[in-house]
Amino acid sequence: MTNKIENPTDFDDLLDNNRHYAENFHLAGFDGIAKSGVAIVTCMDSRIDPLGILGLEPGDAKIFRNPGGRVTAAALEALVLSTHLLNVNRILVVPHTKCAMGMKTENELRDEITERSGLDASWQSFSVVDDQVQKLREDIAKVHSHPLIPPTTLVAGFVYDVDTGLLEPVDA
Repeated sequence: MTNKIENPTDFDDLLDNNRHYAENFHLAGFDGIAKSGVAIVTCMDSRIDPLGILGLEPGDAKIFRNPGGRVTAAALEALVLSTHLLNVNRILVVPHTKCAMGMKTENELRDEITERSGLDASWQSFSVVDDQVQKLREDIAKVHSHPLIPPTTLVAGFVYDVDTGLLEPVDA
């Protein structure tokens, strides 16, 4: 069950921010093609600025975010579409240091969500990462082996360090 918005003013700060953003909006009429030919799969962690860490701007890249920055079925769907329809010819898979998805087991997360929600979460799966570099290599292999991602697409994996801002390459 989802909570209804009981007080719409709870979002006033965000709507005000949006009005300021719209005052200088420069992407009107943009066709949505990745101008730099880049797609990024990364974590939903708010410490990551996917465009900023690569010196890119809005409109330059396609970005897919999820817990742990994993190459899931949904991420693969986005990458297939990106490579065929949105000018993507380079894919970066970028998990990060200090990721919450690597700090607990699947069962520990289920137990915590059950406790916090008051509902049984034993059926919910989470993208727990027990070995970040190994999972990154597996994810790179998933992209490379997908039959609908062109073999000419460049694919690389990096671990983003949330304390330094640097990307560390990981061999596939």
